[in-house]
Amino acid sequence: MRRPESATPLEVTGETITLRQWNRTLLSRQHLLDRVDEDAIEVLDRCVGMQSQDPRAAFFGLWSRVEGFDSSELDDLLTEREVVRIALLRSTVFLIDAEDARWIRPLAEPILRRELTEAHMPRLVDADPSQVLADAARLLAGGELSGADLGKQLAVRHPGENPSTLTGIARCGLPLVQVPPRGLWRGRAAPTYRLFDEWVGPGEPAVEGDDARADLIRLYLRGFGPATVKAIQTWSGLTGLRPLVEKLEADWELVRLVGPHGEILYDLDGLGFTDPDTPAPARLVAPFDHVIGVSADRVRVADPELFRRTVTPNGRSPGFVFADGFLAGTWHADGEDGVRVEMLREVTKAEEREIDAEVERLREFLRPRYVDCVR
Repeated sequence: MRRPESATPLEVTGETITLRQWNRTLLSRQHLLDRVDEDAIEVLDRCVGMQSQDPRAAFFGLWSRVEGFDSSELDDLLTEREVVRIALLRSTVFLIDAEDARWIRPLAEPILRRELTEAHMPRLVDADPSQVLADAARLLAGGELSGADLGKQLAVRHPGENPSTLTGIARCGLPLVQVPPRGLWRGRAAPTYRLFDEWVGPGEPAVEGDDARADLIRLYLRGFGPATVKAIQTWSGLTGLRPLVEKLEADWELVRLVGPHGEILYDLDGLGFTDPDTPAPARLVAPFDHVIGVSADRVRVADPELFRRTVTPNGRSPGFVFADGFLAGTWHADGEDGVRVEMLREVTKAEEREIDAEVERLREFLRPRYVDCVR
């Protein structure tokens, strides 16, 4: 049943949410209010994967959400091929459930193709990119190659071309998985690639086209809603989603809300909101975490000026310190030298004790390599 054309969403919901409601609802759905005693893959699915160009970021993301998380659990999921590291949404490396990657990878095709045509093809001397892709597929058939070796072998077939450009074309044009040991907690290898279907096994996407895009919207809102259309598009890298969001609303799947600054927000119908007075203990949020790192709705967890102070010239992300649910500082795991915390605003004595407790918890997670906390 569709919503009557004469009824506007605001007449149906009539609801405005406060900043603290928005904040607490996001943190609750992301398991950043209370750690959960669940399997890592279940939490990973609820987060729709995690950004993973920094291979350890997803480990920290699960550590901050899962009670008693052990890095070996994620190592096993990677080596058993239940989860994969693959260039996906926004052409960024995600760590994600392999079966989700199968249907989400085609949705990412437009932005991967755009990177191929705008960033890599202009650097070619005279090679045909379609032939480069065909050669890369043949070279990878039945085996794996490091990015460097793939580029070198492609350059033999395309003399005069830059090997890194040829590898970039293959990365964008073929569904390639980065295989272990890179991506493991103690893994220290260069990116090594394998064709997705050969690594995971052949299969068909569970959904395609607009049905897949609609499922992606639903998954994002389940984990990160309520959210603006811009936030959905920023996270996914997809454009033109507003008509599909509005169709889902017209079909009563979504509700429209008004945010604290007049934002038009959408959410799955029936999920409800977290009490704004719910305590939000301090958390050390992972580098690149989607709760803050790539979000057009970042205001729900961070003052814009404070966040600007966390941005680095090289694009690398620090970890984020949250106090009372909002950005308060950054953290870095400094190898043998420890966990370094830098505060960006004042916190209460109670919040400072919570932060210290989280740092100690992180030290325990990082062992057996001993780390010291530097404040």
